[in-house]
Order: sequence, then C-alpha cells, then structure tokens
Amino acid sequence: MNKYVLMVGLAALLTACGEKSEQAAAPADAPKTAQQVAAPAAAPTPAQGNDKAALVEQAKGTVQALGGTLKGELEAAMKAGGPVEAMNICHTKAPEIAKAVSAEKGMEISRVSLKNRNPEMGAANEWQVAVLNDFEAKKATGEDPATMAYAEVVDKEFRFMKAIPTGAVCLKCHGTDLSPEVTAKLTELYPQDKATGYKEGDLRGAFVVVKQLTQ
Repeated sequence: MNKYVLMVGLAALLTACGEKSEQAAAPADAPKTAQQVAAPAAAPTPAQGNDKAALVEQAKGTVQALGGTLKGELEAAMKAGGPVEAMNICHTKAPEIAKAVSAEKGMEISRVSLKNRNPEMGAANEWQVAVLNDFEAKKATGEDPATMAYAEVVDKEFRFMKAIPTGAVCLKCHGTDLSPEVTAKLTELYPQDKATGYKEGDLRGAFVVVKQLTQ
C-alpha cells in the first residue's frame, strides 16, 4: 500500500465531522461517470492552464497534504484522550487545517459525505452527490472504495474527488456500537448527526478538490 492511500485511510475518521466546505458554489450539472485515477508516484508539479493531467497530480498532492496533517493531529488526539478528543479535532482544527492547505496548494479542498454530521457543513452539492452515488454503485459491484477517484473539468472549473473508505478506527465514532462517552459527545456537538451506523469498508465520503481555471 503506498503512502498516498495510507494517508487517505488514516484521515478517514475526520471525514464529514462538521467541516464547512471551503469551496465556491459549483454549477448544478452532474458528471456522467466517475473515473479511476492512480495514486501519485512523486510530488506533483503545479498545473498550468487547463492541463488536466497536471491538475490531477496537483489535486492528489493537495489530498496527500491534508491527509498527512490530519493523520498527525488524529494520532495525537487518540493518544491524549481517545475518540472523544479526536471528535474535538474534527470540530475545531480540521476546518482550519483544510483552509491552510487550500491556501498553500492553490486548490480548495474540503470533505463531503452523503451522511454528514452537521446539516450545514460537509454536505455534498449536486455534482458531488452524483459522484458519491457513482462511487456507491461501483462499490456494490465489488470495487474497492480506496481505489476510487473522479476528475473532470466543467465550465472552467477543475473538479477532483477521492473516496474515503471506513477504516476500523472510524467505527469508534461512526460505527454501530458507540461508547456512552462518544454518544454523549456527538449529542453535544452534532445533535442532528447522520454519520453513524457504518461498517468497515463502507464509503464514508470523499475529499473534494476544486480549482477555478483562468483559461
């Protein structure tokens, strides 16, 4: 398993835990299909113009940067206070980290889910819902969510999504058998939470990367 997939997996616990999308409103037209995009073998080169291949590499690097930072925060939080402390990271630091990575990489990155924790944050828009549903359809045929990605340019907007599968660690806050402490914290932070009941390997959501093109 390469470094890119590992970082995505370790960041999965933080997906859709109340992060507000930092990206601009997207057109309502939905993509026809989701396509497979291989993980990068090296650091991406900044994209020029509408070079889709370069944009994809830049987007994968952006996902890797967010995943790596969240990984460190998650590990520290789990050691300090377990799942409840990890939820505090979701609630406070994760949006700030996404904003900082977006500024650094020149691409807007967020995380969305069909079952988000906060109804006003992390909810997928129309084209993102279409991609997530396509990911779900592929999973139903036996495809591994860890390999799923989508990339397209629509109306001078580059769009990239990377599926996030549910890992074992995710189940502590997103599974079916939650501790009383986790349940109480969810009730406190996210009274309208929808993001529980998952099993290992389920599709939890996706990283979303968007870049407005000038050419």
